[in-house]
Amino acid sequence: MSSAGSLFRMVKFSHSVFALPFALSAAWLASGGMPGPRVLALIVLCTVAARTAAMGFNRLVDRRIDAKNPRTQTRELVSGEVSARSATILVLSSSGLFIAGAFALNPLSGWLSLPVLAVLLGYSLAKRVTWLAHLVLGLALGLAPLGAWLAVTGELSGALAAPLLLALAVTTWVAGFDLIYSCQDAEVDRRQALHSVPARFGIRRALQFSILLHVLTAGALVAFGLHAELGLAYWCALVVVLGLLTWQHGLVSADDLSRVDMAFFSLNGWVGVLLFIGLATDLALVSEVV
Repeated sequence: MSSAGSLFRMVKFSHSVFALPFALSAAWLASGGMPGPRVLALIVLCTVAARTAAMGFNRLVDRRIDAKNPRTQTRELVSGEVSARSATILVLSSSGLFIAGAFALNPLSGWLSLPVLAVLLGYSLAKRVTWLAHLVLGLALGLAPLGAWLAVTGELSGALAAPLLLALAVTTWVAGFDLIYSCQDAEVDRRQALHSVPARFGIRRALQFSILLHVLTAGALVAFGLHAELGLAYWCALVVVLGLLTWQHGLVSADDLSRVDMAFFSLNGWVGVLLFIGLATDLALVSEVV
């Protein structure tokens, strides 16, 4: 069996920071503050388990593709550090935890976890058939705030504008930075007949599409803040986030992708965290006044 450390490195466990803060933001908003400990624990469990299953499946089905890409030849499944059997067990167990956690929240969450899991795992196959795979990845993470909202409320009806706007923001944000990241593999994707925006339209056009998506992200986050009637803390956090997104696009160009890793993780890792801190602070201040 492969070691736990190797499995965590394979699925980039630290990258849970991308979806989890947005799930927590939706949960906080639906509850008007921190949800109950049981619901909060199950939301965290479901978010982390779902992402682990998705990433593990991605590494598993892409291992032969990764072996032909110089950038990914050292990944754990390619190098043999993690066995295909161990990766399969991780995917199955994480999927099971996600489904079980969703049913523990409420029946509707449980039944909807099945099509959600299909989207999460389906992303790994999308690159084989469509250059819109970046949006599929965005949707996979964009479902997190909707799932957390459902976890708290038990229903997907009524005032859904706030979680839908947050889901739109996450979808376009993730698709936008995935476009930047995928520019590194444009030539390799073409050689392996894989689909991506950089492979189809070129790196320069892909970076332009990324900017457009992040403009949509900014609009969705502004609309979300207005609709949710959030206060100063959220708007201050949003200003910083928009600065980070702008900085991200200044780090890369069609002629220089050397700072993609910084743009991909170092900056994007703060986006959800800052917005959650701003939102939670505003809700805490409101509850103190009340």
